[in-house]
This record gives sequence, C-alpha cells and structure tokens, in this order.
Amino acid sequence: MTTGDTVRRGTVLPVDAARWAMWTFVVVNAATVEALFLDAGSGKNGVLTVAKLFGLHAALLMLFQLLLVARLPWLDRRIGMDRLTVWHRWVGFLLLWTVLTHATLVVLGYATLDDTSMGKTFVALSGVPASLLGMLAAAVIVVIAVFSTRPLRRRLRYEVWHGLHLLLYVALGLSFVHQLQETTTFTSSAFATAYWWILWLFAFGALLTGRVAMPLWRNARHGFRVAAVVPESDDVVSVYVTGRHLDKLPARAGQFCIWRFPGHHHWWLANPFSLSAAPGGQGLRLTAKAVGSTSAGLRNVPVGSRAFVEGPYGAFTSLHRTRPGTLLIAGGVGITPVRAMLEEEATGDVVVLYRVRGEADAVLLNEVRHLVELRGGRLHLLTGRTGEDGAPPPFGPDRLHHLVPDITERDVYVCGPLAMTRAVLAGLRDLRVPARQVHAEKFGLA
Repeated sequence: MTTGDTVRRGTVLPVDAARWAMWTFVVVNAATVEALFLDAGSGKNGVLTVAKLFGLHAALLMLFQLLLVARLPWLDRRIGMDRLTVWHRWVGFLLLWTVLTHATLVVLGYATLDDTSMGKTFVALSGVPASLLGMLAAAVIVVIAVFSTRPLRRRLRYEVWHGLHLLLYVALGLSFVHQLQETTTFTSSAFATAYWWILWLFAFGALLTGRVAMPLWRNARHGFRVAAVVPESDDVVSVYVTGRHLDKLPARAGQFCIWRFPGHHHWWLANPFSLSAAPGGQGLRLTAKAVGSTSAGLRNVPVGSRAFVEGPYGAFTSLHRTRPGTLLIAGGVGITPVRAMLEEEATGDVVVLYRVRGEADAVLLNEVRHLVELRGGRLHLLTGRTGEDGAPPPFGPDRLHHLVPDITERDVYVCGPLAMTRAVLAGLRDLRVPARQVHAEKFGLA
C-alpha cells in the first residue's frame, strides 16, 4: 500500500496557493506591460497608440496560453489539467478578440494617417514583412478559434481537432518574430528588451520542458513495457505496465497518464487513462472501457511491447484532503481512480457510492469491495436507470444525505460521466457541502 497524506489542517489549500501564484504572475506582468507602454510613448496617432496597447496585451495572453498548456507538475497537481484546459479555452477566445482588435486598429490607424481606405491600407501593410507575419498569426488564431467552437468541435474527431490545434505553435512563432521586428515594443528601452526576451524564453522553456523534455526523459529512464493484458469483462480491459526505477516516478493514486503503445497504434493516437491501482513502485495499471478505436484495441496490445507514458497528471488526489472522513463517488469506469485511492493508507473512515446500470456493469467491483472492507468502510452500489419506476434521483440532496448523513463533514471525491458529475455537484451544493471539501476532475485532453 502507498501512504496518503494526513489531513491538511492549514488555512491555505494547495489549489488556492497555485491560483494565487498564477494571479500574481498575471497581475505583475500586466502591470509591467502597462508601464512599458507608457514609457514607450504614443504612436503616430491616437488609433495606432491604442492598437499598440492591444498588441502588447495580445503578446502577454499568448505567453500565458503557453504556461496553461505546458503541463507543469506543480500547477497540474494543485489545479488539475481539466481546470487549466478550461482556462486555456477562455483565454484563447480573449486572445482572439484582442488580436482582431489590434489588427483592425492598426489598419484603421494607418488608413487615417494616409487618408486612404482600409482596404488599400490592408493590401499595403501585407507587403511589409513585420505586418505580414502578424496577419498570418492572426489568421491562424482565427482558424483555431472557429474550429474550437462547440458545434464544429463536436463534429471533428479528436485527432483532427488536435492536429489543427497544434497550429497554435505556428501562430506563436509568427507572433514572436512579428513582435521582434516591431522595434517600438521590443527595443523601446534596455529593460523592455530584457523583459520580453526573458518572458518569451521562460514561456517556451516551460512548454518544451513539460511537453517534450520531461516525457522523453522519463520514458528513457523508466523504459515502460507492457507486462500483462487482462480482460475484466467483455468491454473492459486492464493493462499492466512495468519498468525500471518506478519507485522514483512521482505518481499518486487518483492521477492519470496519457498512454501510447508504439507499433500497435499510430504515435498520435493517445488516451488519458487513470491509474486503476495505487502506484507502489512495482508497476502501473490502467483499466479502460472500449468506447473508441484506441481503447477498444487495448486488449490486443502485445505483452512485452513498449509503452510511452506521459504524466502522471491530475489533482484528483489525497493532497487536497481537509477532513478526516472521505466520500468517494464513482460512475461506471470512473471507479478506476477511486479504486486506486482506496489502496492508500489514510486516516479516517471512507464511504463509496458506486453508480452503475446493473451489477454486471460494475467494473472492478470485487476489488473495490475487498479494499473497502480492509478500510472498515461502507460501499453502496447504486443500480438501475435514473427515474426508473419513479425512483428518486440517485444523487439528489435527500438521497445523498440518507446514504451519508455526515456528508458535510467529509471530503467528497467525484469521478464519472459528465451528467452524473453535474448531478452530484448540484446535490452537494444543495446540502451546503463546503466547496473546499469537493474534488471533481474530468479526465480529458480537449
């Protein structure tokens, strides 16, 4: 068994510390950009001055985007990839409108300065290398934003959407060179030059470290290989992965990894799967339900083949515990991180609510029962369809309070389908369970 954290008694939670750190970073850099803008002086006219202000903030937003997707371990373990991804999405749309406003004001400003139409000004600016790079960057950002809207996003396969999203790095490269050639921002002073170089190098360095260097280093060090493939049911399979020095891998129960199996699928086909057993230094295990081509093909992965593992990621861990008692709520295959957390040797009693259509659909049920018994806890298997025969909602406030009378005194971990998670969170709000005691994470890449 692994050892879980003791209950956190301090007033500052890890997630709050991480959020304060991020807000401090944003505020300090926004204030610095404002100071650099004021120090550089006005542009050739009022419109171009405002355009420069929007351009500086667009550059700052791009750098913040890099940090949100860099998968830095300190942030990921405290905030969670799902929340960072949501912030990345909203910052992305803010970036879109900032870039479009900057571009429009630049064209309008030069059209006013030259007393000509915006169309002719746009064509003229496209012949200037610095402006052309900015236009290309803006066009790429617009394309990404359009395909990231929900109606189009739902129609695309994840692999196609992800490939289009990689164009963001092209936009970032174009934007960097564009800003480099705009002397009014990069070389307005020695401090400005040093500041922008440090900020860009820090952001790109964080991205390359988190997304490239660290995964490559860990896979070279640990040499992950498939040790066994065990069918759990007709549509569920567990894959056991072993390797070298796994006791040095900073993994925790409740986290997930992004898994690739070279030679079995294309290198770009990857899926986030939770660890379905607590990492104890001997090996890793994932348990997946066949819901797509990649997960369905896991039962055919050859034993002894290489595995490429990114991670571990996620904030769905005991790091965030605040109370002695714990309530673990799982739906369907969402039981996998919960099952791993049950292996942690932690203080306090535990209650598990496991929601499935029927007992035959309860993945890893026997293992969960055994672990709950070892912990001296309680397991409630909630079966049937929602609303069937007039039954009350399984996660309504009355039902939750009936099953767990002391629910407001526990940390609550929720993992399952989105609809179930929303229902649980609504029930917890109605019961006035403090938000700091509620931990939910969606495991995905988009």
